[in-house]
Amino acid sequence: MAVATAHCVALEGAVGHLIDVQVDVSQGMVATSLVGRPDASINEAKDRCRTAITNSRFEWPATRRVTILLSPADLPKRGTHFDLAIAVGVLAAADKKDTLREALDGTVMLGELTLDGRLRTVPGVLAMTMAASARGLRRVFVPEPQAAEAALVPGMSVFGFRSLAQVIAELRGIEVPEAPPVDSNTSGALLRWQGDNRLDEVDMVDLLGMGDARYAMEVAAAGGHHILLTGPKGAGKTSLAERIPGILPDLAVDEALELTAILSLSGALDPNQGLINRRPFFAPHHSASRVSLLGGGTGRVRPGELSRAHNGVLFLDEFPLFNNDIIEALRQPLESGEVTIARGEETATYPARGMFVLACNPCRCGNYAPNPADDRCTCGELKRREYRRKLEGPVIDRIDITRHVMPVRAHEAGDPVSRPESSATVRERVVAARKIQSDRYAGLSWRVNGQAPGPMLRDRWPLTDTAAATLDGAIYDGRLTRRGATRVHRLAWTVADLKGVAQPGAAELEVALRLRTGEALPARVVSEMSAVG
Repeated sequence: MAVATAHCVALEGAVGHLIDVQVDVSQGMVATSLVGRPDASINEAKDRCRTAITNSRFEWPATRRVTILLSPADLPKRGTHFDLAIAVGVLAAADKKDTLREALDGTVMLGELTLDGRLRTVPGVLAMTMAASARGLRRVFVPEPQAAEAALVPGMSVFGFRSLAQVIAELRGIEVPEAPPVDSNTSGALLRWQGDNRLDEVDMVDLLGMGDARYAMEVAAAGGHHILLTGPKGAGKTSLAERIPGILPDLAVDEALELTAILSLSGALDPNQGLINRRPFFAPHHSASRVSLLGGGTGRVRPGELSRAHNGVLFLDEFPLFNNDIIEALRQPLESGEVTIARGEETATYPARGMFVLACNPCRCGNYAPNPADDRCTCGELKRREYRRKLEGPVIDRIDITRHVMPVRAHEAGDPVSRPESSATVRERVVAARKIQSDRYAGLSWRVNGQAPGPMLRDRWPLTDTAAATLDGAIYDGRLTRRGATRVHRLAWTVADLKGVAQPGAAELEVALRLRTGEALPARVVSEMSAVG
């Protein structure tokens, strides 16, 4: 008997590791040993695979010792998707001919087996196929409903099967038998991309006035900047946030693959959906749990809302009402664009490079106004102070833009400077600005100004001497932290890209500083910027 090696993939968060499923069938005490740090679901695969092989009219080596190694042995393995690789490996090792062993070369096996030998769908097929492709494998066997998902990876030969018998027939080069269709194993209601629906329902042209805030949203969308909207209830904060998907460009191919892979990992990808090319929009309630937002869960770690909004928009309304532990946990994704979940021996890292849009009222009741004549607040100063306390500190320092949104007055609604523009018109300017950034950062690991590292900006894409001196002065005066200065530098580049300016100067820096500190923009600035394009 010889050793046979099938291939599978183990996932750590969104990172896939190629696993060699080595099977030895030899003389010795009759037993089946599964080694290589398998979890409970993989340990149970011994019984599932034995029964599936028998019911598929193949022969399990019942009088031999079967040893199955998941290599590398020091890496934890989880999930039922190892079933197909284990079953095929056992049959190949027990085969007296070399046909099956040779056919396994360069092929990844993904799928869960039922007791009658049928294949069931598993989460994360796209991410696992991407990992296999990155390591040079060019053929993958998956459950039939997930063939289209795996085929999204360029250069992969994808085979969709309904049963173990079909897989073995393909490997042996004989006629593939018929089998009943495979049921999709997606759980419950599939995620609904609110961005897809809202693009047809809401438009920037619906917003009267608010020229300052609308321009701030345009800058945020163009550069991928995080933004905080404050103001009394009914001022239009939610209306502004809901219209961001309509001014964002569609996903590039690599961005679409990343997002679709995350949805596949969460187990909520519709097999008929294909590649997602619209940017997602999520607006979780402030009562949402830490696990639902950041990721985690019992058994297998899954991505949360922050990662599902990757390359899209995450809207956190009533931000001060979120739990303290959630607010503090936002530091990492706001800074690095990643979420890392550490639980026992398991560590999972998921991308979370979406736009964060935070919104809050001036107090819990939303009626506080600095002007006593307009103040109808019933909270009291102590409650207002406690509410505003969460709008200070390191998390808020990681927000690029701050805007105070006030209800539109009658004279502002008809102001030509604040004239309504359609989402399509604004989107053209955003797309043009993002094209400039894409060319500027070609070959680097980020795509937009909001993700550019500060040292790289200062060295390769500096401000003009006058603007740099002004920015340094703001740091030494205590108006900005070093982190805040980096974010102003990024904003200045986005403002310049929207204007078509080759290098940010004093005018662009002034706008960036005001966007950062929350100061109102001069009407002429909003008018000039909106007139571009």
